[in-house]
Amino acid sequence: MDLWTPEREQWNNGYSLLCGVDEAGAGPLAGPVYAAAVILPREIDIPGLNDSKKLTEKKREALYDEITARAEAWSVAFVTAEEIDEIDILNARMLAMNRAIEGLSVKPDLALIDGNRDHGSRVAIEAPHITLVGGDGKSASIAAASILAKVSRDRYVSRELDALYPQYGFAKHKGYGTKAHYAALDQYGPCPAHRRTFLKKWEAKR
Repeated sequence: MDLWTPEREQWNNGYSLLCGVDEAGAGPLAGPVYAAAVILPREIDIPGLNDSKKLTEKKREALYDEITARAEAWSVAFVTAEEIDEIDILNARMLAMNRAIEGLSVKPDLALIDGNRDHGSRVAIEAPHITLVGGDGKSASIAAASILAKVSRDRYVSRELDALYPQYGFAKHKGYGTKAHYAALDQYGPCPAHRRTFLKKWEAKR
């Protein structure tokens, strides 16, 4: 699978500086949603580069180091659980991606956005962009962004949140709604890192 096809297409369209953008952590019950934006050197070969969901944690960690070392520019941003509750997860995803693009040290001509959404009811992607469904498995730039977003979020949840609230087992489930996570919620109730809007079904059962 050649992951440079979408980039070549846009280079041929006259866009020279492209960034890939993806987010991680839209589904969990707790923690921030993260996004990353990455500008890679043209046609750079990073063996094993792929959609972060198809890689082991160990492989993602190794690729994170390689991508951050070799990228022309990269940026990681997040939107907190509190902000997610305030504006909803779709708007929060767009906001996280905007923040990641804005954080780049070089301004891209075009952003390649994973998925088919570029706006919510309150927040839209502001940079010039195109959306690419399944982009994390089609574009090298988006695949790189998916890895940086996923690894950054996993590190934060499993290290910092887990240390703050050890009773929930965040290091194991990363905030997703596993059986063990719901059992901890039943026992301890939510903590400040929980997205209250994601707990409505759980609260209704109590």
